Amino acid sequence: MDNRAKRKAPLDERQVGLFLGEVPSWSRRGAKAIRRLYEFRGFLDSIDFVNRVSVRAEKANHHPDIDVRWNKVTLTLTTHDRGGLTQKDFSLARQCDEIFAKFFAP
Repeated sequence: MDNRAKRKAPLDERQVGLFLGEVPSWSRRGAKAIRRLYEFRGFLDSIDFVNRVSVRAEKANHHPDIDVRWNKVTLTLTTHDRGGLTQKDFSLARQCDEIFAKFFAP
C-alpha cells in the first residue's frame, strides 16, 4: 500500500489513540470523528480563523464541519468517503492548531 492509500485508509482504534495524543485539544466525537472548540476575542477573529482554515482545507481537499458562535468556532473532522477517521483528519487538525497558535493564542 502506498502512502496516499495509507493516508486515506480508516484508522483502527490503536492508531486513533496514537494520533489523538498528537492533538491533545481534540476529542473523539463518536466512533468516526474528532472535534475541537476554539475560543477567540470576538466575532471577527472567529471569522478570520475560519477563513485561514478554509484555505488549508481546500488545498488538502478535506473540509471540516464548522460551527461559528460569536467568539467560538467548533471544528469537526471525519473522512466521509472512508467512513471514519484517517490520517487526513489528524493532519488537518494539526494545521488548524498551528493557525490558532500562530495568529490567535493569547
